[in-house]
Amino acid sequence: MSAPLTKRPAIFVTAFFLAASSFAWSEEKQTASDGHEGLRLAVFDVDATPQVGSMMAYDRVLRLEELGLRARGVVLLGAKQPIVLCAVDWIGIGNEGHDAFRERLAKAAGTTPQRVAVHTLHQHDAPRCDFTAESLLHNIGISDLGPHEGSLARVVLDRLEEAVKRAIEVAVPVTHYGIGVAKVEKVASNRRILDSEGKVVATRYTTCRDPKLRAEPDGVIDPQLTSISFWNEEAAVAVLTYYACHPQSYYRTGVPSPDFPGIARFMRGQDLPGVMHVHFNGAGGNIGAGKYNDGKKENRLTLAKRVADGMRLAFESTEKKPITARDVSWGVTPVALPVAEHLKEEELREKLPNWTINDYWGSADDLAWVMRCRAGHQIDLTCLHLGDASILHLPGELFVEYQLAAKSMRPDRFVAMAAYGDYGPGYIGTEVAYTQGGYETSQRASKVAPQVEQVLMNGIKELLEAHPAGE
Repeated sequence: MSAPLTKRPAIFVTAFFLAASSFAWSEEKQTASDGHEGLRLAVFDVDATPQVGSMMAYDRVLRLEELGLRARGVVLLGAKQPIVLCAVDWIGIGNEGHDAFRERLAKAAGTTPQRVAVHTLHQHDAPRCDFTAESLLHNIGISDLGPHEGSLARVVLDRLEEAVKRAIEVAVPVTHYGIGVAKVEKVASNRRILDSEGKVVATRYTTCRDPKLRAEPDGVIDPQLTSISFWNEEAAVAVLTYYACHPQSYYRTGVPSPDFPGIARFMRGQDLPGVMHVHFNGAGGNIGAGKYNDGKKENRLTLAKRVADGMRLAFESTEKKPITARDVSWGVTPVALPVAEHLKEEELREKLPNWTINDYWGSADDLAWVMRCRAGHQIDLTCLHLGDASILHLPGELFVEYQLAAKSMRPDRFVAMAAYGDYGPGYIGTEVAYTQGGYETSQRASKVAPQVEQVLMNGIKELLEAHPAGE
């Protein structure tokens, strides 16, 4: 078992207490908003960094450096029951772990779990959470649960619950929302290199030292970064950004790191102090920075600057529009994802006693996923409709084709997507991708069957069409 957690400064309900002046509120506006009955926004931010000696996804923590890991988000109040959006600097939160995060945030915000979206950014020098896998290993007497040891997750849940409750007490009015879009240059590239017959001949991982693979075109990506902002009159309160790319520059260092997306987020926080910046990873399952990253350590900051530039340009291009509770709605479509045929419950149970802490993908999380699906578990696909923007929340390491398809379904709206929700299914490819080969759709990486594309595309379409054109 990992050593007891040290006490760290845990809760940061942003600068509402420390720098309220940065929001440019006048005393008159504060007084006028005391009885405000419309939309309000609460922001929360807690430390999610593992301590020295504890296990991350791949390695134990050797030391801590300047930047730790965060779990942060927003609570939108006043549009029926509260809506919670949360992003965590971990590699993944799956199965009953994902349930627990939604349930605790819902409890803190006074809402239902179906109105809570929890996503990870998928950094690799970071923890994972899967309470189902943890329980399976615990029940057969395994003492060192490695990456499935859940004490940090439970501490972070406590921190989040307290932070959300405190944040709601100082929630501020939302009078406007804003949408901005910018192209991110020289970051994303497709990982799957295809031959003339459409088969994967190489994987261009996020660190790629092969100059021939780096010379290949970007491939199918979504170069756009989308910014959704909330405003109290002229003061920005929070900025949510969405961009699809694996977030690794390098990893397996033994040092928890938010990697280049987290550094970009930090940069924007320095540019706009007092504004909460929350970043979500889009459908980046088959996307990485491999074309632009040969593994040199200085590339981490180079990539961070490029993403930060995209965040800045998207914010600077923001089109602000008034908003009321009538402009906000929340959609939920539960779906049952088809289990990959190679996953057999009896075989996985037989293998479970042989599990070791080096089995990142292995019988524990595979069995957890199969058991959940066999029991009838459904994953909630959700969508926040905000004026003329729609923000989709999807599970797993989703291929970028889902994000591009969602945008093409509603060209009349701004569509953003957060993937890496419930991490239980692992990689989620398109149907054709399962015939092409490659790591992402291999038996090791994907826990779903090719029919998953139709299930998810139908769900996405249902969510987007629930908001008719012109509304």
